[in-house]
Amino acid sequence: MARTIRIGGACAFYGDSSVAPTQLIAAGVDYMILDYLAEATMSVLGNMKRRRADLGYAADFTEWVWKDNLRALKETGTRIVTNAGGVNPQGCAARMAKIAADAGLSFRIAIVEGDDLLGRVGELCDQPELFTGTPFPPAETIVTANAYLGATPIARALALGADVVITGRVVDSALTLGILMHEFNWTAADCDLLSAGSLAGHVIECGAQGSGGLFTDWEDVPDWAHIGYPIVECHADGTFVVTKPPGTGGLVSRAVVAEQILYEVGDPQAYLLPDVVCDFTQVTVEQIGEHRVRVSGAIGYPPSGRYKVSITHTDGDRCIAFMPIVGRDAARKAQRQAEAVLTRVEDMLRDHNLAPFRAKRIEVIGAEASYGANARAQATREVICKIAVEHGDAQAFRYFLREFDSSTTSMAVGTTGWFGGRGQVTPVMRVFSCLIERDTVPVTVTVDTTEPVATPPLANRFDPDMIVRPAAGENAPQADTVRTVPLIDLAWARSGDKGDAFNIGVIARKPEYLPYIRAALTPEAMRQFFAHEFEGARNPAVHRYEIPGLDALNLHFLDALGGGQFASLRLDPLAKGKAQQLLDFEVPVPELL
Repeated sequence: MARTIRIGGACAFYGDSSVAPTQLIAAGVDYMILDYLAEATMSVLGNMKRRRADLGYAADFTEWVWKDNLRALKETGTRIVTNAGGVNPQGCAARMAKIAADAGLSFRIAIVEGDDLLGRVGELCDQPELFTGTPFPPAETIVTANAYLGATPIARALALGADVVITGRVVDSALTLGILMHEFNWTAADCDLLSAGSLAGHVIECGAQGSGGLFTDWEDVPDWAHIGYPIVECHADGTFVVTKPPGTGGLVSRAVVAEQILYEVGDPQAYLLPDVVCDFTQVTVEQIGEHRVRVSGAIGYPPSGRYKVSITHTDGDRCIAFMPIVGRDAARKAQRQAEAVLTRVEDMLRDHNLAPFRAKRIEVIGAEASYGANARAQATREVICKIAVEHGDAQAFRYFLREFDSSTTSMAVGTTGWFGGRGQVTPVMRVFSCLIERDTVPVTVTVDTTEPVATPPLANRFDPDMIVRPAAGENAPQADTVRTVPLIDLAWARSGDKGDAFNIGVIARKPEYLPYIRAALTPEAMRQFFAHEFEGARNPAVHRYEIPGLDALNLHFLDALGGGQFASLRLDPLAKGKAQQLLDFEVPVPELL
């Protein structure tokens, strides 16, 4: 029989539920991956390490996952690969070893290092930002600088007999690809297989999103409280089956898996990773049983030979404060009150020789503020007024916090106060991306001793000319009688962020719907529908990509999140709700359809 390697996706971010590891171990997985590192999470961990040199790793992993499952891991032999090391993999491994020793157990713990480039930022400072072209940040503001490593050192650590592999910043899907390279002896030349293994990792790297979490048809997903976390059953030919532990909640269906495949993807034919450039346009998903979906068809190109480097840096401070307002005309009262507070505070800043806020944003939550001109809920009688401000001088926030509460007795009737929820001043953390040649970044693996990991030689490098774009999709047939329906009647959709951009993957519920979806969701129409998202954008753009294997389109919105993550003042800086908003878009279809 062909070997099957079963890998469970046990964590999607720093703060995910702790129930998944126990569930997946009981389900008999061979490996678990745990992904803790969003781009901005590195800044959080970097600041932790600045305060205490022994911190800077994901304590959720050591104090919950590791401590609670030690004996089960030892009894079953389940192996772990995780980027919980953050900016301090050695500190993470030391804490793990201490916890295990206190329990009378020992494990072979491997550490992958080499991603930390904080001491080498001077070599990178002549580069503009990879996506926006902004200049390199001042050295004194930089908190972390890390290269996105690939899967090869993880495969080597497993070959050395590691029970657990702890990494710092690696590309998320490399946690899974490293396992598969080790188990199936895939090499750097096996581009299609590396692409398939990366896709398997992409499906499970976000935990329960691969098994029903965040699904468009959420009412079809049973038992969120006991949702099953995803498992990929992987084969040497690159195909894999997505499933979940028996008896758990959640849903594994073609649509669920297709949504996750397109999550946080820009160009689906140039998904650049350290080990391979992936092309997902010909991927197919097939329901082969209850909660079992077979995935195949990934295409791979050689990698670029460069690592992406993610640098996090401070850029002043921000404060976000909230105030509930109830009663008639609540939204209009909230807007007027917020404007009055900001006018008063900026008058005070001027009187004290301080500049006005360099950024400010009012959002009336409950009145669909994040919908821009598409909002429909202005008559609501209960809202929360959100005011967010940004400034380069911390003194400015003294006046903002002093005056924000004063509106409870001097402005809008129905202002109720937000006791215990006062705004806090926090740093604006920006992400700056650039590139470094892969061969200039030495990587090591430590198990019993430390050894260098050789970078696989490149026979050739990725060139965009290698891509063969799909033929243009068919045009929507003309019809005598047409009516409009919301997009949700025709499609599933999932959205996600990457830096200051977001994507929306749109999958037709039936292939015959796709021409009408294509005709409606043009880049020009999307630019107009989401016009409010491009506020302040320097280089706004919308790109659309065809994905014939999934009967899908991918929409990529650039310079569209107000800085993204910890740099944005917006209600939805991670673009979690953008697909939900688009699903209300009206699409003309033939009456007969």
